[in-house]
Amino acid sequence: MTSGSDKAANSGNSHNGTPEKGGAASLGDAERKYEDVHFVDSARPVWNYSLLNDEVIRNFQQGTLYNAYEYFGNKQISVLDTPGTYFAVWAPNATRVTVIGNFNDWSKFSHDLFVRLDQSGIWEGFIPNVNRGESYKYHITGFKGMIQDKGDPYAHFWEHKPLTATIAWNLEYEWMDGDWMKKRKKHNALDAPFSVYEVHLASWMRPDKSNEDLYFSYGQIAERLVPYCKKMGFTHVEFMPVMEYPFDGSWGYQGTGYFAPTSRFGQPEEFMAMIDLLHREGIGVILDWVPSHFPYDTHGLFMFDGTHTYEYADMRKGYHPDWNSYIFNYGRGEVRSFLISNARFWFDRFHIDGIRVDAVSSMLRLDYSRKAGEWEPNSLGGNGNLEAIAFIKDLNMAIYRDFPDVQTIAEEATDWPGVSRPTWQDGLGFGMKWMMGWMHDTLRYFKQDPWFRQFQQDQFSFSMMYYYDENFMLPLSHDEVVHGKSPMIYKMPGDEWQKFANLRLLYTYMFTHPGSKLLFMGNEFGQTSEWNYKTELDWHLLQHESHRKLQACVSVLSHLYREKPALHELQFEPGGFEWVDLNHREESVISFRRKGKKAEDDIVVILNMTPVVRKDWPLQLVGKTTWKEIFNSDSVDYWGTGDVYNPDIPMNLVDKKNKKVEIKLQLPPLGGVILI
Repeated sequence: MTSGSDKAANSGNSHNGTPEKGGAASLGDAERKYEDVHFVDSARPVWNYSLLNDEVIRNFQQGTLYNAYEYFGNKQISVLDTPGTYFAVWAPNATRVTVIGNFNDWSKFSHDLFVRLDQSGIWEGFIPNVNRGESYKYHITGFKGMIQDKGDPYAHFWEHKPLTATIAWNLEYEWMDGDWMKKRKKHNALDAPFSVYEVHLASWMRPDKSNEDLYFSYGQIAERLVPYCKKMGFTHVEFMPVMEYPFDGSWGYQGTGYFAPTSRFGQPEEFMAMIDLLHREGIGVILDWVPSHFPYDTHGLFMFDGTHTYEYADMRKGYHPDWNSYIFNYGRGEVRSFLISNARFWFDRFHIDGIRVDAVSSMLRLDYSRKAGEWEPNSLGGNGNLEAIAFIKDLNMAIYRDFPDVQTIAEEATDWPGVSRPTWQDGLGFGMKWMMGWMHDTLRYFKQDPWFRQFQQDQFSFSMMYYYDENFMLPLSHDEVVHGKSPMIYKMPGDEWQKFANLRLLYTYMFTHPGSKLLFMGNEFGQTSEWNYKTELDWHLLQHESHRKLQACVSVLSHLYREKPALHELQFEPGGFEWVDLNHREESVISFRRKGKKAEDDIVVILNMTPVVRKDWPLQLVGKTTWKEIFNSDSVDYWGTGDVYNPDIPMNLVDKKNKKVEIKLQLPPLGGVILI
């Protein structure tokens, strides 16, 4: 749809600046930054002007230009004391590229870009007096005369849906999160607490539940989200994809504007301010990032110049049957430069602390969701996409080289080896990996009637058989509360009281199991309907004591995870965990120990998986001779009975030399107890 917004076009015409930084720019400034700057025939509507040089182009073609956003897209600069915008776009099979927009009444043939003579396929030029806020598209005459109007792949701002033009926009923001940036190494480290609240911005809170097209702004969300995350004890927030996307029903996973936060909630600087505020309040920011596929919207990347420019031409590799979308051509240097630059862009310009890389499994395997005959083995005869594997390694090496204090997190659901191991150990180089096996096994276990859990204990404990293969994050994500899977509270068996008790028990297990944590919005207070992207969460449920106190339980568990060293210091190391008692299958009572770097910090967790109260439950423990209860999921504060607790724990010294004691505990029904 080639239309623009007059309001957007006229909002910033008096503002000019150097690429990405703001402030007045002269040709001399550009010459100092770029080696090969030239212009010809300043009387023409488009000046033949370049911000590129041979080294930049060579790196772009080889897939090693990791800051392509500094060169491509639109840049508001001044040339010969004339303000305007420089445009650069890669369209290697185009025969003509013009810029259309409000500034020329969307005329398709008045502002032609110049194609470089170096066979790079890059079209560029400077248009005087086209300034910040102008809506535009590229009118591309492509292969075999195909004509399309495309948004700018590198643009930082897009029109509000349903309009689909890009907007000339330099990013101009003064960051105030210097203290966080200096200290974030300790917040994002593997031995630090990492408790993530997963948020879909459009449906967390809304100003009007009945209007699915009305949203809070980035600023309005921030003023509500920041205190909530602090109250709940989350160390990080993860936003489902914010990169511009046309269809709400894709939840952001079908993106068209990879370098632009969605305009649904405001301007890019407003999203920057949101991140800034989160940082100043001590909360890290992770973004969902989707390098696995993109949609076929006509204004997006698909068939960009009339050919398969960004996607594989062979649809056995280039088409995603699960999502009716298209797969990036990881073997093409310009595409690798685009993707790695995009990941770096969010770290560089938006100060994010991590990316969660979506659908890694689908990238790694040529036979992913394909039957025999629908895929072709690689050159070694296997099913791995060698180009994607190399891309992922390059991606992680580039990010950790340039931003060593952040994390990359893989959503990878198979047994692919070494996902979170360094590339020099032949790993993929991610910092963490979602522990999908734990999630599936845990939910299957808790869905059962408690009486049958005695027969499924191995399913429950299996996670520790392979836990140290990776740096695992335990996810209870959005995928588990949609498409008929039911909300978390209704996955639990029993009557209303038992459902809440079971869910408190599950969360007790989650927050005390080794690894970082992720909880999807609404899970923390027992949302009673499946997640619906069209409306906000069921916040009205908090008027009910059961939901309000479940929320309080999660908050306490999250703060315990942050405050108790034994729960996070060694969360990815074998020395941080040991089973204490797995020998009472019939009673379904399980206990384990979490260890810190100091023995006095050790914690013991006891889980009673049935509604039967266990009186004077014996447990032998080594190392400490005094223990006290610091958490009981059956507390009245969490909507439990409050009848079964351990104010004083009887102890009997069994082995003085080895500091072994036997203690007696009162175990609440469907309850978890934490001792220190």
